Amino acid sequence: MSYTPINHKIIKALTKIVGDSNIFTDQEAIYKYSKDETEDLHYFPDIVLKPKNVKDIAAIMKFCNEHLIPVTPRGGGTGLSGGALPVFGGVVLALERLDKIIEIDERNLQATVEPGVITEEFMDAVADKGLLYPVDPSSKGSCFIGGNIAHGSGGPRVVKYGTIREYVLNLEVVLPNGDIIWTGANTLKYASGYNLTQLMIGSEGTLGIVTKIVLKLVPQPLHNILLMASFPTNEDACAAVSAIFRAGITPSALEFMERKGIEWVIEHDGINFEMNPKAKAFLMIEVDGANMEMLFADCETINQELEHFNCIEVLFADSSAQKEELWKIRRTMAVSVKSNSVYKEEDTVVPRAELPKLIEGIKEIGMLYGFDSVCYGHAGDGNLHINIIKGNMSDEDWKNKLKDGITEIFKLTVKLGGTISGEHGIGLVQKEYMKIKYSEINLNLMRGIKNVFDENNILNPGKIF
Repeated sequence: MSYTPINHKIIKALTKIVGDSNIFTDQEAIYKYSKDETEDLHYFPDIVLKPKNVKDIAAIMKFCNEHLIPVTPRGGGTGLSGGALPVFGGVVLALERLDKIIEIDERNLQATVEPGVITEEFMDAVADKGLLYPVDPSSKGSCFIGGNIAHGSGGPRVVKYGTIREYVLNLEVVLPNGDIIWTGANTLKYASGYNLTQLMIGSEGTLGIVTKIVLKLVPQPLHNILLMASFPTNEDACAAVSAIFRAGITPSALEFMERKGIEWVIEHDGINFEMNPKAKAFLMIEVDGANMEMLFADCETINQELEHFNCIEVLFADSSAQKEELWKIRRTMAVSVKSNSVYKEEDTVVPRAELPKLIEGIKEIGMLYGFDSVCYGHAGDGNLHINIIKGNMSDEDWKNKLKDGITEIFKLTVKLGGTISGEHGIGLVQKEYMKIKYSEINLNLMRGIKNVFDENNILNPGKIF
């Protein structure tokens, strides 16, 4: 695809839409828009625009579509797949000014927000009204809800409450040609033609730009209990996960962590947490609900199940401060691991009963190719984050052999009934692995959908395929 270079005439036309103070072209101002949280990748846009409303975005898209200018929408810049990187230059459309919580409708348990709302700020706003928005990725303090929708984000509480797909009812979207549509209805049921709302979720900003979001809410649970269970092996911990569900318990969170990851958190963040010397893996288990007696009964059942998998000990968080400290271990693990080594993070997901085979296979593949790994993630829904650590690999092997190892991990994941991303998305860095999961028939169907929405391929080009 041949795109139009940005020139003075184009800059002048776009300035008329967003105003002088919301258009940026100098390298210093646009530097942060050249990267996200993916490994050391930089792609500089020619220009950054900060629109204030849907009207601005529609005008920008209409102009860019007519002039064949690539546009990359961007949220909080916390992505891990390079989805917001402008690989063809052009325009980065920064959505940070669309940051309003428009309405919290307590009567219908719904809210309407703009895409630039920070996830945690929205969670806190609805919590003040006794409501819960349970989609809480680790970056919730800085990621935008619009970005969460683009990537189909989840987080720890997916296991009980579902992913963001369960909470998006309707979307206002600007299409690549500048047209504005609503994708569905503000209803819990929808059987009126193709579900464009669900199509937009996880499309990574390649089909349209979300400008308003109608979200479902649920009542805030009154109580929760948090446990930390330790095990002698990764396989024991992972095998216990499926058993908890088979016993009739659905935790509100069920997180897996390797010992090495916790050691790095303790070292990097100064968290005080003593581990049994025999413990090699941990499950953090939360249950929530309205009745404490029932929650204690659930915990007793969980304890009984854990005993079948060589559980070493189970710690109960006795206070809100202890709960926060345990959650901090899990939420800061990615940052702590990254601070210790050259790394690459992968985002696999399998049926949860297959987790023991997955983690065993990951370690075997690492031994074969010479890399280390630290694994953690949302074990309750089978979502395992794999931080591949360079360790003693030579620079040459890291550059030339690592992709072969990652390919083997993804082949194993697919063989076990899983897929190559649970919540991080495909974006730029994972697209070469799509053929492991999908046939050319599948990929051509996806390309066809992209072409219907974006015939000129100007919206976030170079992603997914």
